[in-house]
Amino acid sequence: METFAVQPRDMTCHTLLYAAHHAFRRDLDRLAAAAAAGKGGASHVRAGWENLKEQIRLRQELEDGWLWPRVERAVAGRRAERAVLEEMRADHARLAPLIARVDEAMKGAAGQGAAGAGGDLSAAVRELREALERHLLHEERSALPLAESVLAGAEWRALAAEARGRCETGTPLFVPWVVDGIGPVERSRFLTALPKPLRELNRVMWEPRYRKRRLWSI
Repeated sequence: METFAVQPRDMTCHTLLYAAHHAFRRDLDRLAAAAAAGKGGASHVRAGWENLKEQIRLRQELEDGWLWPRVERAVAGRRAERAVLEEMRADHARLAPLIARVDEAMKGAAGQGAAGAGGDLSAAVRELREALERHLLHEERSALPLAESVLAGAEWRALAAEARGRCETGTPLFVPWVVDGIGPVERSRFLTALPKPLRELNRVMWEPRYRKRRLWSI
């Protein structure tokens, strides 16, 4: 596996990228616990899963449509580095049928009640969790360090602005979703990395709205 020197260009963007990985893992652990308890059909568990799917989709769109093309241009002609980016896209493609399998198992659990489809859902969640973990580790060890080593500060600031714009317009649940359940030090570090207007929006609007939805609460 290729590794690259880490030279963070924009700590806001760096924090956003890595913090989402923790949230992906946390939510899949919550889904696994709900499935094991026979509660995969509960409404707030289904709502948590729908939000998780959306967060995965948005992250993949940001990477495949914005981040990786810029890294690809920066490493043009360098076979090993381009291979890392191809592996990232292949990872995303491999996740799609696993997400669909969890989707089907969730529908089965909802239709059959607490006693139904628990084994199918547990198996589907386990397979997705293992595949996503491999992808996240691959990204953390190779793709993101590569991006940090080749993109200029202006590009990281542009990516941070793109991510912030999506938070403000299309994905206001991202910030409270990331900080859901994390420790006070990590929470403070993440929120401090955000511009003050976003922190204030999260305090007065996004986080209250997120908590009202009670995602995963069973």
